[in-house]
Amino acid sequence: MSTSQPEASPPEATWRPDRATPDDLLHTRTGVDVSPEDIVLASGKDITPHNLEWAKRKLAQEGPAALDKLLP
Repeated sequence: MSTSQPEASPPEATWRPDRATPDDLLHTRTGVDVSPEDIVLASGKDITPHNLEWAKRKLAQEGPAALDKLLP
């Protein structure tokens, strides 16, 4: 029977607590278009016709930044 091992911590050379994380690593989007489904899921809601309409309006008003505003 095998036991699962936790993933190893990143080497000290790549993670330093005394340095800030570069801004380009903090963004949540992957460069692909943001869909209404993405907005609904990021808000923690179920995908329903009502929530999809809300997400479409939010995307129309805020653009892809709407997703960034919802995610930590």
